[in-house]
Amino acid sequence: MAKQQRVRVNNMIKSPMVRLINAEGEQAGIVSIEDANRLAHDAGLDLVEVAPNADPPVCRVMDYGKYKYQQAKKAQEGKKKQAQTQVKEMKFRPKIADHDFNFKMRKVLTFLEEHNRVKVSVQFRGREIAYKDSGRQLLERVAQEAEDLAVVVAMPKMEGRFMTMVLAPR
Repeated sequence: MAKQQRVRVNNMIKSPMVRLINAEGEQAGIVSIEDANRLAHDAGLDLVEVAPNADPPVCRVMDYGKYKYQQAKKAQEGKKKQAQTQVKEMKFRPKIADHDFNFKMRKVLTFLEEHNRVKVSVQFRGREIAYKDSGRQLLERVAQEAEDLAVVVAMPKMEGRFMTMVLAPR
């Protein structure tokens, strides 16, 4: 998580002169920090440093609680719009029947349409491990049927008793 930058408020601002923006949003010019604090206090608001790296720093007269609330809302809205991609997994067996293959293939295509990556695995049991080429052919068939929606990210490789391949949506 990104480290949140600390905003200086009221007496925490140490610069002797600041560029002031009043409560209405209009520029009040460059004033001393004491005058700026007094103006903010008279208005019943806070003096908030909005651009600390400027020369002189830019400060604004505003309600600091409301400002923090708006910043939190903006950050929350930004998180909401981020695309969350997940890795879904579909397991096959080397001697899979056509109907079962088609059923699982429809599910793989659904995952890809939802913009999720799909890890396709072929599980070998017992003596099936001797026929790795049938597993590779099965994975190539999956890749061929999904080629209009997906691209192969990780080519088929053996991991213990599983042969896996990863598909990503186009």
